[in-house]
Amino acid sequence: MKLTILDDYFDTLRTLPCFAKLAGHEVKIWNDHLQDVDRLADRLADTEVLVLIRERTKIRTPLLERLPRLRLISQRSVYPHIDVDTCTRLGVIVSSSQHPGTPSYGTAEFTWGLLLAAMRQIPQQVASLKAGHWQMGVGSGLRGKMLGIYGYGRIGSTVAGYGKAFGMQVQVWAREAARAKAVADGYAAADSREAFFSASDIVSLHLRLVDATRGIITADDLARMKPTALLVNTSRAALIAPGVLVRALKAGRPGMAAVDVYEEEPLTDVTHPLLAMPNVVCTPHIGYVSRDEYEVQFSDIFDQIVAYAAGTPINVVNRDVLGHTR
Repeated sequence: MKLTILDDYFDTLRTLPCFAKLAGHEVKIWNDHLQDVDRLADRLADTEVLVLIRERTKIRTPLLERLPRLRLISQRSVYPHIDVDTCTRLGVIVSSSQHPGTPSYGTAEFTWGLLLAAMRQIPQQVASLKAGHWQMGVGSGLRGKMLGIYGYGRIGSTVAGYGKAFGMQVQVWAREAARAKAVADGYAAADSREAFFSASDIVSLHLRLVDATRGIITADDLARMKPTALLVNTSRAALIAPGVLVRALKAGRPGMAAVDVYEEEPLTDVTHPLLAMPNVVCTPHIGYVSRDEYEVQFSDIFDQIVAYAAGTPINVVNRDVLGHTR
């Protein structure tokens, strides 16, 4: 089959052990990023199987309708960037492993790295030294502080464990069942949403972006945070209502933020307000970007292709398509 992989920025996938699973297929890998429909339609004209790296490229109806040879989209995790109903109508299978029981340790580890970097002002201190200066300020430690985990799933529960290891108090806000699970694991469940935001020294977001969670973090939530508090977001920017984070930081509550995700990605606008704030640590959506994490993720993605080629597709999101595939 003719396979196309989009957005492999550093040509990493062909160097992974799991890439051997694609032996026998014709594979084309693109290292740039495109979103223009006309150019993508030309690029994917002969593609039978499309491999996506998370949500880097949006696969919408105007593009799908110009890809008559496309039969399978293989990716991992959530799929808000794919018009699944259109795929079903056109006979295109969407396979996406939800990796039950397996957290993204890469994202959890990176969350902790951002948290430490922001609290101790590590990027600012490095920049000061490189500019010919010495120390530029005084950071804050973690021991004894309250870590608030919003969303107690696979990643949130892992980050909670890191907090415990660092001697932090940990409280959780999430759905009722998830709060009960957190309590069973030895953590505190906040008495209320308001208490969660007002008592936390650090709030780390760990929610999936679905219709019910879009904009779930409001201006009122952030206004309740301490002037010394830190908000960490390695999940999705759209969990926070549009424009709210910038306004909250300018108002001084919370006093700091560490973000890996943005409303529009890739973010290349150097005038973006978050990039200009000295109290914000920004990174280019690299929470899941490590060789170890790629090997885990693309083993799943390539297994889906192997299963499809064998006539037994797995992890099918749009199961209604199975009766009329291309």
